[in-house]
Amino acid sequence: MQPRLSATGLIGVVVFILLLMISLAYTNYRYTSQYPGGNDFLSRWVGTRLFLTKGLSPYGEQATRQIHEMAYGRDARPGEDQMLFAYPMYSVIIVAPFALIAEYSLARALWMTVLEVSLILITFIGLSLSRWKPSSWLLSILLIFSFLWYYGLRPVINGNLAIIVALLIGLALMALKSELDSLAGFLLALTTIKPQMVVLLIPLLLIWAISHRRWNLILSFVGSLILLMAGFSLFIPDWIVQNFRQVLSYPTYTLPSTPQAILVNWLPGVGKQLGWTISILMAILLLLEWRSVVGKEYRWLLWTACFTLVITNLIGIQTATENYVAMFLGLVLVFATLDKRWQRAGRLLVLVCMMFLLLGTWTLFLTTLQSGDQPIQHPILFFIFPAFLLPSLYFVRWWAIRPPRLFMEKFLET
Repeated sequence: MQPRLSATGLIGVVVFILLLMISLAYTNYRYTSQYPGGNDFLSRWVGTRLFLTKGLSPYGEQATRQIHEMAYGRDARPGEDQMLFAYPMYSVIIVAPFALIAEYSLARALWMTVLEVSLILITFIGLSLSRWKPSSWLLSILLIFSFLWYYGLRPVINGNLAIIVALLIGLALMALKSELDSLAGFLLALTTIKPQMVVLLIPLLLIWAISHRRWNLILSFVGSLILLMAGFSLFIPDWIVQNFRQVLSYPTYTLPSTPQAILVNWLPGVGKQLGWTISILMAILLLLEWRSVVGKEYRWLLWTACFTLVITNLIGIQTATENYVAMFLGLVLVFATLDKRWQRAGRLLVLVCMMFLLLGTWTLFLTTLQSGDQPIQHPILFFIFPAFLLPSLYFVRWWAIRPPRLFMEKFLET
């Protein structure tokens, strides 16, 4: 029987966490005051603030001009990032508490703190979903890695909502695991603030729910999404049309961010054909795995969900490397399987993988960084993590999806 934490000990832990968060927020504030940026957050902060304080549409010209003024000190030129609000109207629910803060540097610092805490929560959610209890030293290294690796730190610095969506995805999967289907449906509806991240995951979860007759998930998701869309239509009736226009214009001012577009840029002669080949192959693999998971237990669904999050970024959907943070759940599943099945050798392999992903991606970023109005990452970074994680998931698939049968396997799961 494990000793319970005393009231004094609990208060001490709470005070320690609060002091840690205050210190983190203060450090972030010093950073944001010295280094302006966070443009992914800036667009949503300006748009949400204008909506809350003046009732203006975040998709309107006034919002766009103010975003450009804060980012560039002028109107954006043709060919530059137009930094449109672009997100569904109900994304203001997430940004609103920070948009009420008049000083952008302070709002951004607090937002970065929330994103950093979210990275920790995503890590613990991944541990829970994977039924993994790593040793204290390995857990410490994993938490540090989740903070510092390229695909985690980049969205923190840019202030991208992808981390919040990744957290919502993890929470939805946990709710499904606990059969809290109504909660899972609501959380999935919220993930659509970045629909390109969940455009394949949501159909998978709905198909699996239908195969298990878990109708509450479907009703909750559909009902929540309708309420979110209809609720904000009371304020701006045509926001869906305005949002759709900005989404359509997004590819016209951003760098190539699909395998096909990148390959066409690299290999004009055969890039298009290679891109379509990758998309078709990914679609075939996806359909095969979706067919296999129908009617299966949750362990199988978890692996397939992680697999689907990888395919989402390879199949030809417009994406961004900031969105890759959602694939961290799949990485934890791989690490958990390696540790539980091969113990010391598995832990060594986990460390090697973390070292490769941490040092390799940052070295590649720094050595291929392109200069301009702002630093531009090399397109190769769109491929590194998915190319690593996809075969890794297949490598552990057999152990990840089958239920524990042997006594030792059951012991390891507890």
